[in-house]
Amino acid sequence: MYLQARRLLKLALSPVLMLLSLFSTGAWAEEGARWQTNMTPGITEVGHQIYDLHMWVFYVCVVTGILVFGVMFYSVFAYRKDRHPEPATFHENTKVEIVWTIVPFLILLVMVVPATKTLIEIYDTDDSELDILITGYQWKWKYEYINPNGDNVSFFSNLTTDAAEIANTEEKGSNYLLEVDEAVVIPVNKKVRFLVTANDVLHAWWVPALAVKRDAIPGFINEAWTKATETGVYRGQCAELCGRNHGFMPIVVNVVEEPEYNAWLAEKQAAAAEIKELMAKDFSLDELVARGKNVYTSGCAACHGANGEGGVGKAIAGSPIATGPMKDHMEVVVHGVPGTAMPAFGSQLNEVDLAAVITYQRNSFGNNMGDMLQPVDIYKFKKGQ
Repeated sequence: MYLQARRLLKLALSPVLMLLSLFSTGAWAEEGARWQTNMTPGITEVGHQIYDLHMWVFYVCVVTGILVFGVMFYSVFAYRKDRHPEPATFHENTKVEIVWTIVPFLILLVMVVPATKTLIEIYDTDDSELDILITGYQWKWKYEYINPNGDNVSFFSNLTTDAAEIANTEEKGSNYLLEVDEAVVIPVNKKVRFLVTANDVLHAWWVPALAVKRDAIPGFINEAWTKATETGVYRGQCAELCGRNHGFMPIVVNVVEEPEYNAWLAEKQAAAAEIKELMAKDFSLDELVARGKNVYTSGCAACHGANGEGGVGKAIAGSPIATGPMKDHMEVVVHGVPGTAMPAFGSQLNEVDLAAVITYQRNSFGNNMGDMLQPVDIYKFKKGQ
């Protein structure tokens, strides 16, 4: 029986011995980065606190495990049957029971105190210098920079990884499924508060380098914050299974110096002001179709087909919506179709782009309706006029 126990112990330890051999030969050093499973400190002070806490608890667990298993293996070896054929007859020991109650309590206390301090720091969103409202959609993110003066800036961030890479017909890039058309831009060394919610289903906004991971829940607003100490581009992903394209809604955050951030914000505010000016403009049919084609390609073609032939969504070419009453067409595009994959684009696109894409659909793919919408028509439709 003793020999069998030795053979079982040797078999159980063989993977550990193999890993030790990898360390000794240097093989692990070559593969370490690829197979790393530990947390990373990131670029924030809170991230470093979380990492230090994680390592502290890990080492406490390691020491505890060594002591517990050490006593267990010693007991198995020292008090085996061939040494002590007559078993002990005691059933309880008050001193031992007191010890194994107090010691775990002290161990937990050693872990709870620093964990509580870190948690308090994580949830302290007061005194933020910039607020950003983040809304999860299937399958994109909307960001709105909240300005106390009312000049809010908002935009959507969409995946831009080439479809050929996804289909495995081209070699995948270094940032496969982690590329977007609009990155979040925040200033370095500034406390930024994130207000996280969702428009449809559960999502989760997760950027490891910023030490932020918050659930996005429809009807609720969760808060998180970060204060990046290094400039650079940092990537994350949706961390909550949210549907068919869950793996296709990445996050890219660009941390820049404050002057660069101010210049970017001014550019975004100027673009928003331009949209307001366009709201009052009467576009020609050709102008609307040209603009609508770009909107359709980026937001509609994935479901309805590049030529309106359909796919995940219904065909646009010859459809009763695109060739029917204008009001019905606006209803579908602005408010979506509940219970289907057709989302409500009324909150995702501005009035200019909505008018353009509807006009494009009604005058392309052989529909040739000859009618058009102006941005003011969309505005009135949204207001119920």
